[in-house]
Amino acid sequence: MFAFKKKYFLIISNFEDINLDKIRINEKIIIVYRNLNYPEKMSELIRFRNKCRLKRIKFYVANDKRLCLLLKSDGIYISSYNKDFKAQLLKKLKMDIIGSAHDIFEINLKMKQGCKNIIVSKIFKVDYDLKSNSYGVIKFNYLLKFNKHLIPLGGIKYSNLNSLKNVASLGFAILSEVKKKPAIANRLF
Repeated sequence: MFAFKKKYFLIISNFEDINLDKIRINEKIIIVYRNLNYPEKMSELIRFRNKCRLKRIKFYVANDKRLCLLLKSDGIYISSYNKDFKAQLLKKLKMDIIGSAHDIFEINLKMKQGCKNIIVSKIFKVDYDLKSNSYGVIKFNYLLKFNKHLIPLGGIKYSNLNSLKNVASLGFAILSEVKKKPAIANRLF
């Protein structure tokens, strides 16, 4: 059994994290390109973006308005540390804005920044920081009463994927699990 949602956000650092050839045409998938380590070649970025268009996969660029405009992406992803309100200018170009948040204050900030969807972390405990707090299903569903466009992220693994059926969100986001276990990506597509 699997938690079917309207949107699946896949946050990737480079193109090797996901194989677009294995994905059928799917309008539910949203790829957020968040390259923190090294810049990709512009020709490779354009090729990847065009492949996303052919598969009807929405493509967002993280925190780089210039690159967002160059690639003609579907929108921009604003990280939780980004407190800038200049991203709202992209709304005039009919680009979507999504953001990430960790607490209620950051959620309010992202709403003021005009984010269509807000990725909230962490819904489950994560392996790299077992002492940090996580929302859990009940608290996350409570947050959804204030904003129905919240998307859970964090600690989502192949083993707890089915528990997302109990989360009333429109979708969910995965980051590290796409790289660790490609089987989770195959299960989504």
